[in-house]
Amino acid sequence: MREFLPCATLATLAALTVCAPAALAQVAAPPPATVNAAAPAPGVDPGFNAGDFMIRVRAIGVIPEDTSSSVSIVGGHVNVTATPAPEVDLSYFFTDHIAAELIAASTRHEISATGTILGKVDVGSTYILPPTLTAQYHLMPHGLIDPYFGAGLNVSFWYDTNPAGGAITKVGLNTVVGPAIQAGFNWNLGGGWFANFDVKQIFISPKARLDGGVITAKVDLDPTVVGAGIGFRF
Repeated sequence: MREFLPCATLATLAALTVCAPAALAQVAAPPPATVNAAAPAPGVDPGFNAGDFMIRVRAIGVIPEDTSSSVSIVGGHVNVTATPAPEVDLSYFFTDHIAAELIAASTRHEISATGTILGKVDVGSTYILPPTLTAQYHLMPHGLIDPYFGAGLNVSFWYDTNPAGGAITKVGLNTVVGPAIQAGFNWNLGGGWFANFDVKQIFISPKARLDGGVITAKVDLDPTVVGAGIGFRF
């Protein structure tokens, strides 16, 4: 006599026949692709990368500290005026985080001495060319805001120095070299454009010679350079 399978067994076999191919397909399917969170999203400016150059134009203010000075014979304190000026700088990124920056600018300053035995004395005016090279570390080169800090060297050249006249007939200032530190940030505007804010502190102590060296002065000038501008990465 032929035996028949129970109805429950037939139902189980039917379900396996329908579901098994789908289950096997899920097992055989490759895992979904992972998303690299560090990679910039499509259409978003990637920020700074190794090998990038950036050129910037900034408006700067050069603010001498005049923290101390010594003037021979007549005594007193030397004062140098603060001055605004345009500035151009170039940066190169050795890695995403490490860059070098070279700035070029020139500013004109008035020099005077106060508290001397002659009272206030107008010394004259001079221009300064202070190229400054710094090495920088960028904290977030691929972010919207990229803070950085740096340190380097400044060389200050004085030129077109003019005495005030009267008792002051000659003025000379020596070229000086000193350390510089900086901090700032770049704001990614997209399309390779960046807004920038930067502060540098330069430590220099030039010597001045008045009337051929009859009077000498040493000034801890130590200017603070504050700048803001816009740059383009290429």
